[in-house]
Amino acid sequence: MRRFQQQGEAGLADRSRRPSRSPHQTPKAVEERVIKLRQKTGFGRERLSRLLWQRERIALSANTIRHILRRHELGRPRKKRKVCYPAHWAWQTQQPFSLAQVDVKEIRDEAILGPGRVHHLTQAKLPRSQWTFLEGRTRLRFLAFSHQNNSINALCFAGLVLFWLRAHGIKQKLQGQTDWGSKWGGESLQRIERLNRRFFQPLGAELVRFPLGRKGYNGRVERSHCTDDKEFYLLTIHDKRELVKRAAQWVYNVERPHTGKGMGGVSPWRKLRELGVQVPKEFAVLPPIVLDSISTD
Repeated sequence: MRRFQQQGEAGLADRSRRPSRSPHQTPKAVEERVIKLRQKTGFGRERLSRLLWQRERIALSANTIRHILRRHELGRPRKKRKVCYPAHWAWQTQQPFSLAQVDVKEIRDEAILGPGRVHHLTQAKLPRSQWTFLEGRTRLRFLAFSHQNNSINALCFAGLVLFWLRAHGIKQKLQGQTDWGSKWGGESLQRIERLNRRFFQPLGAELVRFPLGRKGYNGRVERSHCTDDKEFYLLTIHDKRELVKRAAQWVYNVERPHTGKGMGGVSPWRKLRELGVQVPKEFAVLPPIVLDSISTD
């Protein structure tokens, strides 16, 4: 109010917020020395800091030099980090086979199955891992098993499913959404790009990730694992041959009704047919295999 009374509307304009005193500010002569060295050598802040101390005994931290360079617009533009997603919520995807949630499940989960059931599975020497490919729109699933949870089995499983889709005329470009496990490339963007270039792109697919700590993006495949525990692994299975046979006969894709969002109480295969994907019933029953015996070949 006082500024308005004294100067009118001009008194209401923003004023500089610079403090009246800056006792710790780098002297202007030192700033000029930093600028000249940067223009002459092109060194980064760490090397400039060492060079100033070695030549002139000027002690400046690398962070201080960074601020000086920024103020004088001499900083280097940071290279934008290429991300390996966009991730998608399944309910955002309406076109079948544009998104698949891919995951591997530890079969011997004592917290769910109980110690007795886990002991039986161990004694029967059954595979430890279940590999799951779940189509994001219809919940159609393909399964495989393995004793080892590694990248060779991961690529074998992904290749098997993609070849199965292409053999049945599914030409839609597909994004396979996974977690950040080392079997899918871990946190190395270079490895993810290499996997995409060598294995996935030739089959019309792309390996993508959901953001770290956001497992909800793969919620439908995680939910299907609960169904496995409650409806499948509680059965008594005595050996590997019986495991594969029962998994092949399970009616998850063809007959089991699904009441999730957008399903209307029908099976995944019937939902595919409703959405205009005309595939035979045999398509929905890709035989599950034990990957270890073929993945190396």
